Amino acid sequence: MSERVYKPETLALHAGYRADPATGAVAVPVYQTTSYQFRDTGHAASLFALEEFGNIYTRIMNPTCDVLEQRISALEGGAAALAVSSGQAASALAIQNIAQAGDNIVSSTDLYGGTWNLFANTFRTMGIEVRFVDPVDPDNFRRATNERTRAWYAETLPNPKLTVFPIAEVAAIGSELGVPLIVDNTAAPLLCKPFAHGANIVVYSTTKYIGGHGTSIGGLIVDGGNFDWEANAKRFPMLNEPDPSYHGAVWTEAVKPIGPVAYIIKARVTLLRDLGPAMSPFNAFQFLQGLETLPLRIGAHCRNASAVAEFLHDRPEVQRVIHAGSHTDPEQRRRAEAYLDGGYGGLVGFELKGGKAAGRAFIDALELFYHVANIGDARSLAIHPATTTHSQLSAEEQLASGVSDGYVRLSIGIEHIDDILADLSQALDRVAAS
Repeated sequence: MSERVYKPETLALHAGYRADPATGAVAVPVYQTTSYQFRDTGHAASLFALEEFGNIYTRIMNPTCDVLEQRISALEGGAAALAVSSGQAASALAIQNIAQAGDNIVSSTDLYGGTWNLFANTFRTMGIEVRFVDPVDPDNFRRATNERTRAWYAETLPNPKLTVFPIAEVAAIGSELGVPLIVDNTAAPLLCKPFAHGANIVVYSTTKYIGGHGTSIGGLIVDGGNFDWEANAKRFPMLNEPDPSYHGAVWTEAVKPIGPVAYIIKARVTLLRDLGPAMSPFNAFQFLQGLETLPLRIGAHCRNASAVAEFLHDRPEVQRVIHAGSHTDPEQRRRAEAYLDGGYGGLVGFELKGGKAAGRAFIDALELFYHVANIGDARSLAIHPATTTHSQLSAEEQLASGVSDGYVRLSIGIEHIDDILADLSQALDRVAAS
């Protein structure tokens, strides 16, 4: 493609690939292979020494995954990306790439339950401390930071609170202190561009909106190329000191000929190599198909979700509606307008007056909505987090992350809005009658 700056709708179809050089195939082929033939011993040695980049083994990289990585990097305005086996793997590797035993990160309290559990429990067994702070005050991140803090972590549109994170405000403080901001943008692809607001690393669960059809599990890490790891060498020894796992490579030095991608290259050739959470090439193919229609689908998700939020506001069984476009707090409204472009996302939460029993009764009464532990499908989905996705958290942790006994989360699909509202109406009628 030319140097022209293409719009997201065009990049989603064309970035990173034009045609297969061997066959001329327009659709990205599924390179279902484990290994790749080296031209000769010199070529093999150059690849392993990082003197040139190419395919070695599909656990480290694959041509189908490479197109997905290039495409998402172009859409985000990043420097490079890494495809991995799940969103959980993306979150874990994003931290492990720069933090080790004795280090800490500071995270927003407003998190998906699986991420909270990873941070609060699994990372603790590895010696990495996660300090949780309320993002309502960006300076909370500053106050929780010390010399062993390696990153800050947040979700753009946190599930289930659906309160937009103050990306620019927190990123500005991080830039001052030399701490990178990692943003999970899973719930707001195309709607929010975290790098444009100062974030440094973006992670995705591609399982959700990017895939869009509930067929494949995967994740992505995108390097913004906008953080100076070398200038903050004392805080990031894993990028600035010889790495014994890769013949003493100093990552900030080793990648200078190809650009500001020390972070993502290290993640690929050490963590992906050693831990092995590689994305399957077939799943990468599925995500490429999803990306092609994401600009169309995300608009439909947003329109339907806003209509659902308006409908729920008028139902007597509903105590409170949680939706990025429905917040009455002026600061939350400002953040939604500042960071979400073209819609408020496809997620809607609400609290039923009858608590846990009402939440269960509502879920069981749905006919069109699927009762599944996922978001971002083309189909409408519903779940009761207190008894499912957040059930491993304590009562205090549930409340901190935005889950109450009567909270129900809806992932609004792209069905006709009349059919969506009819199903919600009949289910709420049955709750009221019970």
